[in-house]
Amino acid sequence: MNNPKVKIKKITNLSNDWYTLDKVNFDYQLKDGTWQNQNRESYDRGDGACILLFNNKKGTVILTKQFRMPSYLNGNDDGMSIEVCAGLLDEDDPITCIKKEAEEETGYLLDKVKKVFVIYSTPGAVTEKIYYFVGEYNEDMKVNDGGGLASETEEIEVLEMPFKNALEMIKTGEINDAKTVILLQHAAIEKLLD
Repeated sequence: MNNPKVKIKKITNLSNDWYTLDKVNFDYQLKDGTWQNQNRESYDRGDGACILLFNNKKGTVILTKQFRMPSYLNGNDDGMSIEVCAGLLDEDDPITCIKKEAEEETGYLLDKVKKVFVIYSTPGAVTEKIYYFVGEYNEDMKVNDGGGLASETEEIEVLEMPFKNALEMIKTGEINDAKTVILLQHAAIEKLLD
């Protein structure tokens, strides 16, 4: 942290159950030179990684479907979410993490992945940075059925679908997860599946 216009006064932990929620009191220097005291809450859930698995020959992508409680609480009638494979870094570097997550969630053991960008998903409230990857898959890479880890209370359905169908599902609202929309649109812009 290296901004001379910000002076953190106090950080108060509000919750440390599943992740960490802190209240930060700080002084912020305005354009006119005056200082203003502000309070913000900051949710720290760690950084993550996500990947779009694609098969150029077949014109398909691998997505996952699972229950997401926060979306269920905010208008998602059944709480189910179609997403790219993703997970928290925990103690891993982003590449190790995403290869491990791809195998656990989708059953594909990837040898190569390509980092495309790093994004703060909700910088006004959440500290999380997500590392975005793409990776080609084929049937020879299938080592198990995927579905996630029971020890992490995961019950993930693996979906293989035509890329064009996935893009259409953005328009219909069936896919409304930000990281998934971003990676599918990236694939379309970069013409990963021709």
